[in-house]
Amino acid sequence: MSKLITFVGVSGVGKTTLAKALAKTGNFATGFEQHDTRPFQHLFDQDKSYALPNQIDYFLLRAEQERILRADPRPALIDGGLDVDFHGFARLFHKRGYLGDAELELCKRLYTQLRLALPMPELIVYLTASEKVIRERLAKRDRVNIATSSDAGMLKKYLEAWLNKLSPESVIELDVSESDLSYQKVLPLLEKAIIR
Repeated sequence: MSKLITFVGVSGVGKTTLAKALAKTGNFATGFEQHDTRPFQHLFDQDKSYALPNQIDYFLLRAEQERILRADPRPALIDGGLDVDFHGFARLFHKRGYLGDAELELCKRLYTQLRLALPMPELIVYLTASEKVIRERLAKRDRVNIATSSDAGMLKKYLEAWLNKLSPESVIELDVSESDLSYQKVLPLLEKAIIR
């Protein structure tokens, strides 16, 4: 079973960009969000009643990606992932009223069963950045942004509540406020952490 490294953080912090930059430095398997091809993403962007099918689709996508990546002999990189989709986005959407109590409970049941069937990632890279940087990066993105810069504080709170329950040895926190999107200063640190 290969080692799985997941990049977590609020929308716009640079999870996908950093995962892709790291992937170019070596022989890695990768799994990405696929926001442009997901069947409910654009529907949810237009109509919040699609929140539940959007979440279920993402939970299943991420579980499928993890299973495939674990079967690959190479170390694997994934942006966001199953845990972010539940601990961050499902809770955010519930708070915003897009998911009802029963729908959040259904998400929790599905997430729990999927996580019981799949081991946790060996390394979680938690990216943070200033509110200004998040706002600027989100504004530059040419894609559907389900979460906005105004959601960043709440997403951060939910993600940190989850991360604080994990073993500190499995989490690396990086403030990328000062990093350009090539991440040249961050990559050597991550390469060393992956090798250990």
